[in-house]
Amino acid sequence: MASYEYVSPEQLAGFDKYKYSAVDTNPLSLYVMHPFWNTVVKVFPTWLAPNLITFSGFLLVVFNFLLLAYFDPDFYASAPGHKHVPDWVWIVVGILNFMAYTLDGVDGKQARRTNSSTPLGELFDHGLDSWSCVYFVVTVYSIFGRGSSGVSVFLLYLLLWVVLFSFILSHWEKYNTGILFLPWGYDISQVTISFVYIVTAVVGVEAWYEPFLFNFLYRDLFTAMIFGCALCVTLPMSLLNFFRSYKNNTLKHNSVYEAVVPFFSPCLLFILSTAWILLSPSDILELHPRVFYLMVGTAFANSTCQLIVCQMSSTRCPTLNWLLLPLFVIVMVVNVGVTPYVESILLFTLTAAFTLAHIHYGVRVVKQLSNHFHIYPFSLRKPNSD
Repeated sequence: MASYEYVSPEQLAGFDKYKYSAVDTNPLSLYVMHPFWNTVVKVFPTWLAPNLITFSGFLLVVFNFLLLAYFDPDFYASAPGHKHVPDWVWIVVGILNFMAYTLDGVDGKQARRTNSSTPLGELFDHGLDSWSCVYFVVTVYSIFGRGSSGVSVFLLYLLLWVVLFSFILSHWEKYNTGILFLPWGYDISQVTISFVYIVTAVVGVEAWYEPFLFNFLYRDLFTAMIFGCALCVTLPMSLLNFFRSYKNNTLKHNSVYEAVVPFFSPCLLFILSTAWILLSPSDILELHPRVFYLMVGTAFANSTCQLIVCQMSSTRCPTLNWLLLPLFVIVMVVNVGVTPYVESILLFTLTAAFTLAHIHYGVRVVKQLSNHFHIYPFSLRKPNSD
């Protein structure tokens, strides 16, 4: 199992023919961030591998998640009457979030600058982005938290799924059209949230208790922006791009079934995880929200990575992800009835197993592609130059 090869020979052959194709129409990205990134990338030495930049940005996102997990483990720190997160933490999180966003923007520019662009670099970048979704959303949750002034853990669970499906829509588009249409919401959310973290340090979390407009609270604005962006921008633009490709006869999959296969695993993950919440005898989401979110986000990232491999290699996306099997078994066990202690053990064990399985998947895929293209993933040196 340690040397298991996840990428098939057919997929490796598909990677040989792969050509990057993306469209970015976001004014913030085109006229503000790209000029900024073009300046920043010149700071990096030309011997620095782009994948190291990508991985560093991901580690900053994970660090923010862990930092707030320490100061706000149960999401009550921003509630009235509780010990709040120190102001300096919000400043650190805001700066690191913007740094992570910047590194995510310059890694591709560093690759082109050093003439080291490879399919592995794109896969590595987007694969880590898919896992970053859960860390980013859960970290943002600490601004409002739960309680009388915050957002319920179940509503945050639904908001997480809105973000996850918004992310996979872009790669579903590319799976069907061959073109990656970069979503507008990503750049806007990253810049806005980085700013909100800093503002929170200045005005305190108490400022978010006040109404934004009439009786419309900031937490309501937060919720409305996520749902609104997904329903009014991301989803319509994705469907528009899909139907444009359909009209131009450029779709890569002719049947409806093949076109929607990438949604099967994420949808089943949503059904199973929601069933667990509703059937839980100990109200598992209320008991361990952070761990439950991580379990869902990691399983989602694994399915998304498999989709990205398939869309880049022009191969068929697997119908179901085997990681969903143990989740299905646990939901059945929970439905029969377990003690709160046993249910907690099951959640922590499953989350650890998903995390290890996903890391194993990522390491093995990177190893396979590195060997296939005869490159080092984190160095610009060639293997034959040793």
